[in-house]
Amino acid sequence: MINPDAKLAANIFDKPDMAPTRDGFGKGSVEAGESDDRVVVLTADLAESTRADSFQKTFPERFIQVGVAEQNLATVGAGMANYGKIPFITSYATFSPGRNWEQIRTTIAINNVPVKVCGMHAGLLTGPDGATHQALEDIALMRVLPHFLVISPCDAEEGRKATVAAAKTGTPVYLRFARDKTPVMTTPETPFTIGKAIVMWKSEKPKVAIFATGPLLHNALLTARELEGQGINTTVTNVHTIKPLDEETIVALARDAGAAVSVEEHQINGGLGGAIAELLAKKCPTPMEFVGVQDQFGQSGEPKELLEHYGLGVSHIVDAVKKALARK
Repeated sequence: MINPDAKLAANIFDKPDMAPTRDGFGKGSVEAGESDDRVVVLTADLAESTRADSFQKTFPERFIQVGVAEQNLATVGAGMANYGKIPFITSYATFSPGRNWEQIRTTIAINNVPVKVCGMHAGLLTGPDGATHQALEDIALMRVLPHFLVISPCDAEEGRKATVAAAKTGTPVYLRFARDKTPVMTTPETPFTIGKAIVMWKSEKPKVAIFATGPLLHNALLTARELEGQGINTTVTNVHTIKPLDEETIVALARDAGAAVSVEEHQINGGLGGAIAELLAKKCPTPMEFVGVQDQFGQSGEPKELLEHYGLGVSHIVDAVKKALARK
């Protein structure tokens, strides 16, 4: 059953509202800018696609267009942060942090300045743009960097909250956003705290703990409903913050269930599943299965088709849960 403490959207299963998570950045950046005049937004010739144009229209004097120069995007942002600004730098995730990772490492991470790197069009939901534009490695790239927080919002509303919260951390942050419209699962009242996972579905005496991040959380919730009908009780947890992990919650849920499944729109290597496996290996060794992209690049196609092709659909999560259960 749905956890009543999570305050989920009422129509989460049946005809949910749809919006891309990047819309949350557009709204959140304006909100952050209204609260703090140190907030600035920079983009690399992608204002509309990244939704940075929302900030541009509201605060044109605090918006910077660097052109097709992602390395400069990072270094200019780092320089502004060194002089007291709170920069959000925006581009497609394959370009930032993909193309400019060394500049992010050297000028932002090493100096520990509060630049917010916003990777848009991440994952397979980029669809027809194909492998060159489908970032499936970005979480791995960013969670390995010291000082960086890594946040992957589940929907547009959480994307808004994450953007507002990121502006206040005083640290470097990586925010991951998707292109395609996805279900809105949370409400303005749903709690959001960086580093605090949210249990969205909690059945009595769960046998498997499902941990999901980003828009694929919706498939995880659909899976939990289907499995409950089969007599298999689970928990579903929204792990929006991949670094730092909510270690206490994750370990407690895994220990209680005795088996775990991770769900992410990212390579299995180095993503959410890897982070959770590292944690559980140290604190609570648990049978675990991984739902994600299995060491492959993406390809052109409709987003829903790609999710199914790469094994990220509800049926695939169901299979992973049953495999994890069999290993207990």
